[in-house]
Amino acid sequence: MSELETLAPETTAEVTPAPESGKPEKKKKRKSTMRRVKTISPMAMISPFIMVNRVGSQNLITDRIPVAKLEKYLKEKQAEGMKNVSMMHLLIAAYVRTAAQRPALNRFIRGQRVWTRDEVEIALTIKKEMSLESPDTVVKITVPRDATLQVIYEELNRVITEYRDNPGGDFDDTAKFLSYLPSVVLKFVVWLLKLLDYFNLLPKFLTNLSPFHCSFFITSMGSLGIPPVFHHLYDFGTCPVFVSFGAKQRSYEVNPDGSVYKHSYMDLTVVTDERICDGYYFASSLKLLKGILRNPWQLDEKPENVQQDIR
Repeated sequence: MSELETLAPETTAEVTPAPESGKPEKKKKRKSTMRRVKTISPMAMISPFIMVNRVGSQNLITDRIPVAKLEKYLKEKQAEGMKNVSMMHLLIAAYVRTAAQRPALNRFIRGQRVWTRDEVEIALTIKKEMSLESPDTVVKITVPRDATLQVIYEELNRVITEYRDNPGGDFDDTAKFLSYLPSVVLKFVVWLLKLLDYFNLLPKFLTNLSPFHCSFFITSMGSLGIPPVFHHLYDFGTCPVFVSFGAKQRSYEVNPDGSVYKHSYMDLTVVTDERICDGYYFASSLKLLKGILRNPWQLDEKPENVQQDIR
């Protein structure tokens, strides 16, 4: 599904000082941000062997989010200079903040084993133009779990603007190359990629550009003016959560005293891989997410602490 909101750049440049010694600074090898979770319950350990794929393990839930405070918050941010900040930025920031306190949301299944991430990888589909003929692509950003709305706003706008100014890129180029292969060869290549992914042997550059390898995928139906879809998960890759939100709606509701008031809300759907954590944990996470959205101003600052997943 496509995220069709227009997002323009609002980024800042950062200058890295040259080393004082005059010698070129050696690049430090980036520490892996993923690891196996080995102390989960026996039931959680064997579940991926019983429910062997992501599609067969998905649960679906829908909820309704009041938007009055969210719209007020976004107007404040726009007045402060974040001209193109949108509900997409806000929901991503709220989910990242939730993952800071509920680290099991950042788990995934690979090789029938449970893994966890330290960073949050977000994927979304965009179009260069709002037209039926305009091709779409997927962009990804990676942020720490203590990221503020400002960090997410700048990083997402940077990536989207780079694509819209220079269409194509590694993901599109790779997909284009694969599309030229004969069907039998392409089928073999995809099988090989899945096999390598199962054993965690895919090259890092492939997982970095793959939209199927992420913490969660998010899409907006608001631009289309329709309700959110329940989007399936993918059996290839690591994405355990798919979030979709729809257009703003209004309804009239009756107060206990008999008065009538106008209520603005948007519908939210979430599809999850039940193997990464139990239903109680997912329910607690959804309540926490809604609590953050009731007070979005907390997203201006980093959280006081970031919970670490179990070993």
